[in-house]
Amino acid sequence: MKIGVIFPQVEIGSDPSGVRDYAQAVEDMGFTHISAYDHVLGASPEGRDFPMAYTDKSMFHEVLVLFGFLAGITRRVELVTDVIILPQRQTVLVAKQAAEIDVLTGGRFRLGVGIGWNPVEYEGLNENFHNRGRRIEEQVEVLRKLWTEPVVEYHGRWHHIDRAGLNPLPVQRPIPVWFGGSAEPALQRLARIADGWMPNRKPPEGWAANVARVREYVRAAGRDVGAFGLQGRLNTANATPDQWRADAEEWRSLGANYLDVNTMGAGLHGPQAHIDRLRKIKEELGA
Repeated sequence: MKIGVIFPQVEIGSDPSGVRDYAQAVEDMGFTHISAYDHVLGASPEGRDFPMAYTDKSMFHEVLVLFGFLAGITRRVELVTDVIILPQRQTVLVAKQAAEIDVLTGGRFRLGVGIGWNPVEYEGLNENFHNRGRRIEEQVEVLRKLWTEPVVEYHGRWHHIDRAGLNPLPVQRPIPVWFGGSAEPALQRLARIADGWMPNRKPPEGWAANVARVREYVRAAGRDVGAFGLQGRLNTANATPDQWRADAEEWRSLGANYLDVNTMGAGLHGPQAHIDRLRKIKEELGA
């Protein structure tokens, strides 16, 4: 199981030297990947009638631009979107940006995608919030064609490409596409088309039941369960080192390929505090 980190978007600050120091420290400590959340717009919660995990007060680096920066200052660590909200973005532009990151990193990129929860963000980006689940399936099909074919002819429900393609193509052909999500339709969808799953909300019954259910969906779709990836998450804010170790072992026993270590929400401020916490976590996990 490869152990990486979640980039502390809302707590790292906007100083580029801090971003650089954090990424290079993560790589020097031997973590295998950096995962980053995605939000383009932060909405004011005033007058909203839906729960908001992040607001206009939450700072977010734009994840694909961030990865272009990290591509130039790292050498080994994999860069992972965990997850990018794909249906609120133009598919062909995402294909181009992802291909460029893959080229600049020499194939150290994995695209995690999801459908998101914020209609305000969709409206601001001039995309339809209500059909996002249906559109993402066609989006993934378009992405994979653009990453593997020099010239693409595609006419679907939402996308039309008339004999055009990306240049340069990515190193990985295609770039791996992993899915987040926890709702039942999302689980069935990702079992059909994703390369792997990035769960983030632990259900009341625990992780094992959900992992087993997704793997059964993968089998039902006629796919190889052994080739379907799993990336767990270790939230360290409100847990002891003993709990860190127990959670990591649970993911290992479930056959996770990757584990994200999340240091946000623990009252840490700035990159150095997160670096120091990661050193302690690494020692405790023996990673």
